Amino acid sequence: MSGFAYCVQHEQVMRLDPREAVDHQAELVWIHLTESDTEAQAWLIGEAGLADYVVESLTATETRPRCDQIGDGALLNLRGRSNDAMPMSDPLASVRIWCVAGRVISVTRRHLSAVALVEAELTKGMIHDPGDLVAEFATAITTELDPEVAELGDELDDCEADLDADRIFELRRKVTQVRSAAIGYRRFLSPQRSAIEKLAALPVPWLEDDDRLHLTAAADRAARMAEELESIRERAALTHEALTDLRAEQIDSRSLVIAIVAMIFLPLTFLTGLLGMNVEGIPYAKESWAFWGVVAVCMLLAVMIAGYFVRRRWFR
Repeated sequence: MSGFAYCVQHEQVMRLDPREAVDHQAELVWIHLTESDTEAQAWLIGEAGLADYVVESLTATETRPRCDQIGDGALLNLRGRSNDAMPMSDPLASVRIWCVAGRVISVTRRHLSAVALVEAELTKGMIHDPGDLVAEFATAITTELDPEVAELGDELDDCEADLDADRIFELRRKVTQVRSAAIGYRRFLSPQRSAIEKLAALPVPWLEDDDRLHLTAAADRAARMAEELESIRERAALTHEALTDLRAEQIDSRSLVIAIVAMIFLPLTFLTGLLGMNVEGIPYAKESWAFWGVVAVCMLLAVMIAGYFVRRRWFR
């Protein structure tokens, strides 16, 4: 079972093994597990003394952001940025947190970069109780996601500004990637806002007024990001439609050119085919100027037909 633990007492921070920290009494005992195998589940039920439904929530394979009050404690699931390779449909790693007065137990299956940020703040003496810790988790996660959402918007802005018929396939690929990423982020950020708001409103004694203010600010940031992602998704759909229309116009234009060329050569093909028959009676077949005469007639016909299309503005 891998992980770490911290005890905070009178602004003194001490790092411990998770097995040693379970019996400590302090202002804050934070136990973080980085896996949820059978050994971790047995430890959470046995030595940590958690209820079965709490352990199931902490070690579940699939989670979505939510917050549930259980007695004087709170069960919180959040999603944040990870440095691991994540699938497009599930781009955010989860952290499952159980909070009661004086104790926080968190579990992650994948690397979550916010854990290191929270740990750094704790070692600096900025976190003193469970309310501070969970508020710092919410703040760190939303702060890290904010520039990634903004970057998606910037990428879409570049695509909209560079609409070009010669770059249709490249732009469509990029727009599709942006739209897929926005859908993946929004899938978790919308319920995450609700989870943080619900946590901020819980009537638990270990959440102080300043903790609730920080949680509210994190929820507002999550709401703004969810709205931005929805805007990105709609704009990406419109940009994709614009690229499809641009591609259709390009195909229509090329088809028109091909049709005009075919119509110019159609009478010429008929004329040369008629004079190329191997039968007796072809006019001027024995004349030395006949070949150049036919060429001149074909060129004249081609110029006349092309001039007709120009007057009709078919080339525009």
